[in-house]
Amino acid sequence: MPKIYFASDMHLGFPRQEESIHRERKVVKWLDDIIDQADELYLLGDVFDFWFEYKHVVPRGFTRFLGKLAEFTDRGKPVHFFTGNHDVWVFDYLPKEIGVHVHRKPIIKEIDGKKFFIGHGDGLGSGDVGYKLLKGIFTNKVLQWLFARLHPNGAVGFAHRWSKHSRYSKGFATEDYNPEKEHLVSFIKNHEANEHCDYYIFGHRHFPVHHKVGEATYVNLGDWLNHFSYAYWDGEQMHLEKYQAD
Repeated sequence: MPKIYFASDMHLGFPRQEESIHRERKVVKWLDDIIDQADELYLLGDVFDFWFEYKHVVPRGFTRFLGKLAEFTDRGKPVHFFTGNHDVWVFDYLPKEIGVHVHRKPIIKEIDGKKFFIGHGDGLGSGDVGYKLLKGIFTNKVLQWLFARLHPNGAVGFAHRWSKHSRYSKGFATEDYNPEKEHLVSFIKNHEANEHCDYYIFGHRHFPVHHKVGEATYVNLGDWLNHFSYAYWDGEQMHLEKYQAD
């Protein structure tokens, strides 16, 4: 039976080339393992630790990964790429060159009679005002245009240094899941009061979660920094797994 796969927070490019290439190879091996049974692939943000496209320049590297995504789309298997807080500056290169569908906001989609709320998970719900302000700056068209005027050597180097020191790159390695304090759980409860979805699929938080919230199910995909986790829908239920390469 065809399956729909979900993964997020690979942070390719972090922290140094050697570690990133090792992680990229593991991701590509996973993609290679699932491609035959995959019906669709959803990548829910922070796939890249930093990404900025100029009109004629894109970040170097990631050739193994991008080639594998192209293999999915060449075989007619849709790839959905949701921008996260680290790769918010994905523009038209991936859709035009690789054939992926880029989503800049969460979507609600019906799959096999179930309603799915799908997104990266950043900036949802109340609180985290500082981050929401920062996201507003990063998505501002004028500021994007100004950043694009900088030479890539200086601009990309600066962005990578900033990203490495961002708390969002550190994987929340010491943070435990607490549904009473989890802002995405609060968001789900508030959303359920107005519109029911069967599944809420997010990334961003860097810990794997498969948890009932009322009548809904919250799935957080974890990451590929510490957990190497992913989820899939088999037509009847969601499964949350950790990838073990052969």
